[in-house]
Amino acid sequence: MEILEESGAVPDVITYNVLISGYCKAGEIDNALRVLERMSVDPDVVTYNTILRTLCDGGKLKQAMQVLDLQLQKGCYPDVITYTILIEATCKECGVAQAMKLLDEMRIKGCKPDVVTYNVLINGMCKEGRLDEAIKFLTNMPSYGCQPNVITHNIILRSMCSTGRWMDAERLLADMLQKGCSPSVVTFNILINFLCRKGLLGRAIDVLEKMPNYGCTPNSLSYNPLLHGFCKEKKMKRAIEYLDIMVSRGCYPDIVTYNTLLTALCKDGKVDVAVEILNQLSTKGCSPVLITYNTVIDGLSKVGKTDRAIKLLDEMRQKGLRPDIITYSSLIGGLTREGKVDEAIRFFHELETLGVKPNAITYNSIMLGLCRTRQTDQAIDFLDYMVSRKCKPTEATYTILIEGIAHEGFAKEALQLLNELCTRGVVKRSSAEQVAVKM
Repeated sequence: MEILEESGAVPDVITYNVLISGYCKAGEIDNALRVLERMSVDPDVVTYNTILRTLCDGGKLKQAMQVLDLQLQKGCYPDVITYTILIEATCKECGVAQAMKLLDEMRIKGCKPDVVTYNVLINGMCKEGRLDEAIKFLTNMPSYGCQPNVITHNIILRSMCSTGRWMDAERLLADMLQKGCSPSVVTFNILINFLCRKGLLGRAIDVLEKMPNYGCTPNSLSYNPLLHGFCKEKKMKRAIEYLDIMVSRGCYPDIVTYNTLLTALCKDGKVDVAVEILNQLSTKGCSPVLITYNTVIDGLSKVGKTDRAIKLLDEMRQKGLRPDIITYSSLIGGLTREGKVDEAIRFFHELETLGVKPNAITYNSIMLGLCRTRQTDQAIDFLDYMVSRKCKPTEATYTILIEGIAHEGFAKEALQLLNELCTRGVVKRSSAEQVAVKM
């Protein structure tokens, strides 16, 4: 700005708009407002819309309305985009009732709302749980001189599905088609997602298979709910079958698809298949993320294959992925279950060195491993360390130590300690009874 002014050049409104847009995109709204104040030419509606959009996106509706007042004072009349920006922000911050007042003002001033304006209002109604009002608004739109589009229908369709109104959703889809409003991939994905959540996988498949009839090609968001549904029902063969169908149709799975599949395989104990799929990801043009590795490391750790889990830990580091507390907790838990307590403690200290803060689950795993190998005294030392590191012990922490004390031949002392912890409210009576039975 200073360079332009010093050069003696007179910037036009387009130059100012580019500068203001740059500040807004960089999140520097104060600088954008300063440029607006110093403009040597009259701002146009684009100038104001850019600033209003940034203020509204930042939750500064009150300041946006002040800018609108300034805009009107300068004789720059708002357009449909101006009002739509403000109506959307008003829906979010003050509710639809207040936004409707802006709609009335817009009409009074001769600015005709478009389909985007109405979509914003309908979306606001749906979010407020006013679905019937939104449906009525949709029906009335042609009388307002505006035809609903596929996005209008999708907003209401999503709300119908989320509130379980499947029959209404089917009627809306039929009405859409009758009026010549072609459904989009999003339309079908909303329906597929709903049906899969309800466990109606057969009907979801029917919807997916009909998509090409309406000129829509299923994408990964069409297949993912189906795969998730099959995995939830432990139909792993069907899930893998649909993964193959997906690929054969030229729709390449994304990392969400693979994470869903890997989680289900690991839960089902099929960790070898999960490892095989993980190893193939790079060749399929899909890079594993932290959650991908965490899923398989956890699966391997739970079935006594910590050696392979450690190799995956090394692999993820080589790929520049930083292990988190979930990674280490899974591995430490697996090592202690295998009786490799010293190795588990080594990884515990490693995670601390890396600046990863252990949680109660991590500490409990180490204490459980120490108690199982008759090193309860060290487990008690670990409790002291846990408290010194400001990690609050859980009920499980105490029951692990009590069972450890009893396991080393001090059942009477353990029972006394258990009763004392119950009296203090640290251990629930129901949990204490379960521990007492084991002694």
